[in-house]
Amino acid sequence: MTAKDWTAISRGPHDIRLVVADMDGTLLDGESRIPDDFWPLLADLRTRGVEFVPASGRQLATLRSMFETEAADGKAMSFVAENGNVVVADGEIVDVHGVGWDLTRDLIDIVDRAVEAGSHDIGLVVCGLKTAYIQRTDQPFVDECAKYYKAMKIVDDLHEILGTPGETVLKLAIFDFGDAESMAGDLLGDVAREHAVVVSGAHWVDIMDLDTNKRQGVVALQRHLGVTPAQTAVFGDYLNDLEMLEAGEWSFAMANAHDDLKAAAHWIAPANTEHGVITAVRRLIGE
Repeated sequence: MTAKDWTAISRGPHDIRLVVADMDGTLLDGESRIPDDFWPLLADLRTRGVEFVPASGRQLATLRSMFETEAADGKAMSFVAENGNVVVADGEIVDVHGVGWDLTRDLIDIVDRAVEAGSHDIGLVVCGLKTAYIQRTDQPFVDECAKYYKAMKIVDDLHEILGTPGETVLKLAIFDFGDAESMAGDLLGDVAREHAVVVSGAHWVDIMDLDTNKRQGVVALQRHLGVTPAQTAVFGDYLNDLEMLEAGEWSFAMANAHDDLKAAAHWIAPANTEHGVITAVRRLIGE
């Protein structure tokens, strides 16, 4: 497939009822902030009956804090959080996926051994439905985790949380101060045979249920909202967005996207630093 530039889209309004956008490298600007001109667009979309949905590897609590505290009308939003493991529609959780405690134990041990051997500068986040758990306490690592996990608990040893009653482990996230993709190749080959190992950024790898991804989350939303792929616009930039592009006939890779996304998308939007999601959506709705 050869993606076309967004400028080739005829000015709408097109029949769009759902807009789904990744966060980092997609909606967020070069300073990892939501652009100021997003909020008037959100209000306009809501007036038109169009649902805007952030789809991210970030935690649900983090996404809610970023959007619902700023939305002018106070309406509950929909989210695809934790790379598709938690789906929220109209403020209510409608779909949850997770991994088992055995895998969690295995990943704790893999990361601990690599750190002890000095082969990789990494840390593990156990992403629970209630909160995220970490054991590494150095400030650079904690600061990186805090960007994505608003609800976070530091424990002495991650083995302590194994089997916590009432907790669901959604996914396991490894932060690498070096190159996450090469680290995954070094450490997670055996894990990848039975689980999804998703490179979600230059420094992050998520380990999840094999059948769970952002696409599954978008499909769950479409089913709940009664929206078709033809009425769905999807925006992404990195490998954890790849499957999600299949969920919308209006599929966009950002100009700054990974080459694999550009090969899979129907359209190329301007870069995130140029507020590309906002620009392309305004073209779709006829502004």
